[in-house]
Amino acid sequence: MFLTALVLGGLAVDSNKVISERTRLQAAADSAAHAALYTREKDGSEAAATKAVETVSGMLSMNKFGSSALLTTDVSFGEWDKSELTFREDSDSDSAVRVYAMMKEERNNASRNLLLGLIGRDTFDIAVESVYSTYFPGCFTEGMVAEGTVDVRSNNSFTSGFCIHSNEYVSMNQGNYFEAGTVVSMPNIEDINIPASGFEKNDGLQTALRDGKYRLRLLNQLPEIIDSFWNAEAEHLPQYVSSNYYHEVDLKEYPGLPPGEQEPKGNAQSLSPYHFMRNAVNRMSCPGSGKMTMDAGLYQQIVFVTNCELKFANGVVFEDAVIATTNKATTSFNSPQGLQIGRNDHCADGGGATLMTLGGFKAASSLSLHNGQILALGDIQFSANAGGVNGASLVSNGRIIGTSNMDMGYCSNSGMENAYRAPYFRVVK
Repeated sequence: MFLTALVLGGLAVDSNKVISERTRLQAAADSAAHAALYTREKDGSEAAATKAVETVSGMLSMNKFGSSALLTTDVSFGEWDKSELTFREDSDSDSAVRVYAMMKEERNNASRNLLLGLIGRDTFDIAVESVYSTYFPGCFTEGMVAEGTVDVRSNNSFTSGFCIHSNEYVSMNQGNYFEAGTVVSMPNIEDINIPASGFEKNDGLQTALRDGKYRLRLLNQLPEIIDSFWNAEAEHLPQYVSSNYYHEVDLKEYPGLPPGEQEPKGNAQSLSPYHFMRNAVNRMSCPGSGKMTMDAGLYQQIVFVTNCELKFANGVVFEDAVIATTNKATTSFNSPQGLQIGRNDHCADGGGATLMTLGGFKAASSLSLHNGQILALGDIQFSANAGGVNGASLVSNGRIIGTSNMDMGYCSNSGMENAYRAPYFRVVK
């Protein structure tokens, strides 16, 4: 009876010990997988595997878990198949990682029993697995995302799939329509700012509400992305632009002028599409007042990086273009009316455009977005054409302030191939 009681007691004590150690080992493996995938984004697989081992070493006691709970050979990169829920190893991939952590006899770190050793069972082997995968939240591909408030006013219509997110709260008046499948999110949906009877006067809003918060990783990387354009580094350039070559924009030169056409008269504070070289990085350090106007016309297949405050005249159209400024003014990008970002092609592939600024953006009226993207460290303020938004990504580290009578269409990511995104990480197994 004493031996039986000893075995049962040993099972209880040592099983609880194993469960506790397994839990700690799993937590360490999860942290290691996250650290590895995060490091893999910028560094190689070897550096990422080393980071995983360092993470585990900092979390687990050497006396209990030994020095071999996780080895660099236990870290592998690959692809996560969401439909089959399986991991496929691929050393060149940076989209998923699998980590094994273990306490085993052959590693000299098996879990040591307290009581069962009295009957000859000295150790238990423990092994855990963690798989992390990257993903891209839909809000950042088509939607409005702000660190501050998002204010969309009245009488706007949002198509299924479109997303509005604020890391503070969302504000609106009435008469807005949210089709089934739209998302309106903030850390606490109780903070939404709507008038009395707001749910009755904003059709579909209550169903669209979600709790949530995002770290704006893309905006954290924005200064680095813009800085890379100055040297035409390949990492962040769209496919329609050649890397390692840049063109210095000169107000007296017109590399984009079609053969046989007469050179336009120069304007010391004005740029036209003729000033830019297509399929190239164009750069310009701002002269004089630090302000420059881009005249009406089609700006196509270019990257333009500058430190100017840019004013877009009525009739400016960007297609397959990236316009970036390091200017930090609250209206470093501004347009009185009639600015079109992206090709109006009903969500066809290609033709999208991105505006990036370390300051703010303001379009006084008639902004059209067609697979268009605006990334700003300051506020984004705009008044859109009714029906003038079809595929749009607006991300601000400040506020987003829209107006009324907008139709915000959803393109199911079609035409957003060149939109800038930053991966997020989640455990999938």
